[in-house]
Amino acid sequence: MTVPALVFFLGFAVVPLFGVLALSFAQWDGLGEIRLAGFGNWGAILTDPGLPHALWVTFLVMAVSWAVQTPASILMGTFLAGHHRYRAVLSVLFFIPLLLSSAALAIMFKALLDPNFGLGAGLGIPILVQDWLGEPVLAFGVVVFVVSWQYIPFHALIYQGGVRQIPRSMYEAAELDGAGRVRRFFSITLPQLKYTVITSSTLMVVGSLTLFDLIWVLTEGGPGDATRALAVDMYQRGFRANLMGPASVIAVILVLFGLALSLLLRRLGGRDSSHSQLEGA
Repeated sequence: MTVPALVFFLGFAVVPLFGVLALSFAQWDGLGEIRLAGFGNWGAILTDPGLPHALWVTFLVMAVSWAVQTPASILMGTFLAGHHRYRAVLSVLFFIPLLLSSAALAIMFKALLDPNFGLGAGLGIPILVQDWLGEPVLAFGVVVFVVSWQYIPFHALIYQGGVRQIPRSMYEAAELDGAGRVRRFFSITLPQLKYTVITSSTLMVVGSLTLFDLIWVLTEGGPGDATRALAVDMYQRGFRANLMGPASVIAVILVLFGLALSLLLRRLGGRDSSHSQLEGA
């Protein structure tokens, strides 16, 4: 029964990965002959002064979006884990942003934030009439906000499932001891969500590394290079400059960083998550 899934994984994950790795040692413009380049592409990328900046933007987006999404997702997931009927309706409404494509959301926010014809100008609110996508700090903030707005519902759904797996007896015992809602949240809910946090954080990290379409539609990596993350840099080199070799080097770097960060987060989690779930069952 695992053969179809294994064939699919090999065909669409492993084989393309090795293809990109091989292409990182070659010169190709996307149409002509592929020529061997040795370590020339790697040397050019690793010594490129723009690489540290792209790395910095990538990790900054990752860190700030994680810091925004994680607390909001935990609080929303805990709230939605209740069994009241109206919470089920709210969970459906909160999930709507995830159903929209990143490109569509970027176009929508780009129109809303337009300083001349956007929401601020239409409602006459001066604080919203700013060049949101023309100032480096504001543009970065918009990117983080839109990413968080789209993906908080997904991670809240993960935390909602995690909270519902916590034995109700733990809350009942704490309630008998006189613990209030805040105390129960910090003493029971958060510790029991340790492995859920690791899983959610891993998905956030990997997603931030490959974030491209939303940034490209919103800012195209600008203003200047303020939002030029590694994925945007890879696209510009590969499909704007027709340098598939250097673009493949960046793709391999993204894979290596993603793998390293995923292993680090798993190591920080300590024991295996399945063991924890068995304990809580």
